Amino acid sequence: MKTATQTIVKPADQPSAGLPPDLGAMKTRQKAFAWSSGDYAVVGTTLQIVGEELCEALDLRSGQKVLDVAAGNGNVSLAAARRGCGVVSTDYVPNLLERGRARASADGLTIEFREADAESLPFANGAFDAVVSTFGVMFTPNQDQAAGELLRVCRAEGKIGLANWTPEGLIGQVFKTLGKHLPPPAGARSPALWGTHERLKDMFGAAAATISIEPRVFNFRYRSQEHFLEVLKTYYGPMLKAFAALDEARQNDLTADLLSLFVRTNKARDGTMVAPSEYLEVIITKR
Repeated sequence: MKTATQTIVKPADQPSAGLPPDLGAMKTRQKAFAWSSGDYAVVGTTLQIVGEELCEALDLRSGQKVLDVAAGNGNVSLAAARRGCGVVSTDYVPNLLERGRARASADGLTIEFREADAESLPFANGAFDAVVSTFGVMFTPNQDQAAGELLRVCRAEGKIGLANWTPEGLIGQVFKTLGKHLPPPAGARSPALWGTHERLKDMFGAAAATISIEPRVFNFRYRSQEHFLEVLKTYYGPMLKAFAALDEARQNDLTADLLSLFVRTNKARDGTMVAPSEYLEVIITKR
């Protein structure tokens, strides 16, 4: 299997010892409170280039059947449809599917939108030539089950394409900062594990003919660090809910830590913000 430099998974990223986590309850909270809050599409639409680059890495061909899992507002769905593929775009948040549907209509693209849980996809075995997800499936509570579903609905010799934030990158560090102020449920696996070589091989290696893992960078571009934080607090569900769960003093502490992180990562020197965030572009060819 082709991989980039090995990433070591730190013990702190592993599930906590003790009772097994209630993954169903975590998923319910995510759907009802985190991802249904705010308006992820405001942030998600800025990531369109990642979907375009992933489709190029997959070398998608006209007429192929493509499933976008945890599609959000449809970045990869749109990119695949622009390449002449037959696309099914899925998410478990209806409002996000509506945003994707509006974008497809505006661009004159034909895409089927369906509400679906990434951990229990309503499709037959081997139904798709390619299965994709950008910064989506990595947030499922039951990571192994979600990975198994991606493999199940992908045909033999088909491809799975993923874009996953790394623990070391900006968004990985944002979630680490949130966890410092508002610890996740006991036993929860970090979504950033999907951005490590070791975990990807653990989930997909046995069923893969090849796994190609390439580090990539997406640049968040905003008017300032403060503007970026305000957008996240207003529209990005997990951030919005984290602030809502804290009292004023702890909100101020979280704000200070996040702004400090953004200042450290900002490479712009003109008063604006251009902050690179590392992610892994993953192409898995199924046996």
